[in-house]
Amino acid sequence: MSQSRIGIVAESAAGETRVAGTPATVKQLVGLGYDVVVESGAGARSAFADEAYAEAGATVAAGGEAWGADVVLKVDQPTSEELDRLRPGAVLVGMLNPRLDPAMVESLAARPITALSMDAVPRISRAQSMDVLSSMANIAGYRAVVEAAHEFGRFFTGQVTAAGKVPPAKVLVAGAGVAGLAAIGAASSLGSIVRATDPRPEVADQVKSIGGEYLPVVVADEAAEVSSDGYAKATSEAYDRRAAELYSEQAADVDIIITTALIPGRAAPRLITAADVATMRPGSVIVDMAAAQGGNVEGSVAGEKVVTANGVTILGYTDLAGRLPTQASQLYGTNLVNLLKLLTPGKDGALVLDMDDVVQRGVTVVKDGELLWPPPPVQVSAAPAAAPAVPAEPVEPKKELSPQARATRRFGLIGVGVLALFLVNAFAPQPIPQHFTVLVLSVVIGYYVIGKVHHALHTPLMSVTNAISGIIVVGALVQMASDDLAIQLLSFVAILLASINIFGGFAVTRRMLAMFSKD
Repeated sequence: MSQSRIGIVAESAAGETRVAGTPATVKQLVGLGYDVVVESGAGARSAFADEAYAEAGATVAAGGEAWGADVVLKVDQPTSEELDRLRPGAVLVGMLNPRLDPAMVESLAARPITALSMDAVPRISRAQSMDVLSSMANIAGYRAVVEAAHEFGRFFTGQVTAAGKVPPAKVLVAGAGVAGLAAIGAASSLGSIVRATDPRPEVADQVKSIGGEYLPVVVADEAAEVSSDGYAKATSEAYDRRAAELYSEQAADVDIIITTALIPGRAAPRLITAADVATMRPGSVIVDMAAAQGGNVEGSVAGEKVVTANGVTILGYTDLAGRLPTQASQLYGTNLVNLLKLLTPGKDGALVLDMDDVVQRGVTVVKDGELLWPPPPVQVSAAPAAAPAVPAEPVEPKKELSPQARATRRFGLIGVGVLALFLVNAFAPQPIPQHFTVLVLSVVIGYYVIGKVHHALHTPLMSVTNAISGIIVVGALVQMASDDLAIQLLSFVAILLASINIFGGFAVTRRMLAMFSKD
């Protein structure tokens, strides 16, 4: 199927600030061999002027010309009137939401067009660059923290002032997917105490790596199931009961709750009840990022801000990504470019749709008027592949030493060291005892000095101690006066290495300290 003209149209949905293409992505589309038409004013709400599109190589025209293109790029679902503006055989690309809107699917199938839904990209490794849901969720998770901070009206980080001490805010993030991890990272960077829950145990390390604390929901006699597609699955009744207890405990303790839990093709699970909200302190904030799919929080209203009788603010905003329109448009436009690169193998402006490719088949809702939704299931790469069954040899369980045994071993080693020091000092010729004593004391002092330093300070500490250890350059300079050529060569090498150690150590330290200094 050969196409040559791409139309980027303005969004008609109320409150939509994004656009399906930016000047930067237009250049990339032109590089693929397409002629690009941008509807006049399409990028105004994302801070992209018509002149910028023209400079990037696009033609800026009225909406009719953009809608009449061979390929039409859009953000939100089109209206029936907009679908009527498509020419027969056109390709429509946008977030069509076929999983939850069967009426839209029927409307698309009633027309002689091809429709590709960006929110149906399968979650496999090679499709990550086209994954619109992840791109938008990343922005929405960050923005959720910004909105919560605005409503919270207090510090996120702890403060020690002359007027007293201010404790850090406590944040609970329900769901550690892309949006949840973005929220955890943003809240942690602001200095708050962040906790997170998720039914997928494999996300625990990810939560910890960005400053959060993972709260597992422990259910007796129930094995943790690793996600096979990157999404959380429907959980058991036992899990739900224990999770409800955990949410109730946390609601009474935290200041901010951000919920992100979604199950593809289903209504959002209810996590926070009205009773949980009632236990929260006045001034607390809840951001329900699943409000558009029914909500994770009882009492949340899609698109609105609600304040409860006990002073808790519940935000059900559904346009979080659109509240950062410039960045969101750039990421969405890049996702579209990556899809079109796949669909334009010859980079000649000819769009070729290959139904044998799992990515292209997965996003295709309608092809030339033929309904192809839903696509066949795809085995994705989120879960590790199962290892082949190999008969395992019986392994003796490792015996843990008791505290008394560990203490006995530690004191035994100390006793051996003291005995060795005594024997060396008693029988070894001078100056070996003196040097050996210095070595032992250096090891002891170094162990306790380094062991008591927080791991975040190890790099600057080691760079300084390495530079200080360069004092050997003094000894090497003294030895340079020797008449022995071998000693002179060794001294030269020592001076060279010690100099690198000195200058390198202080250079690294200075650069690291500069990261914590104001200009």
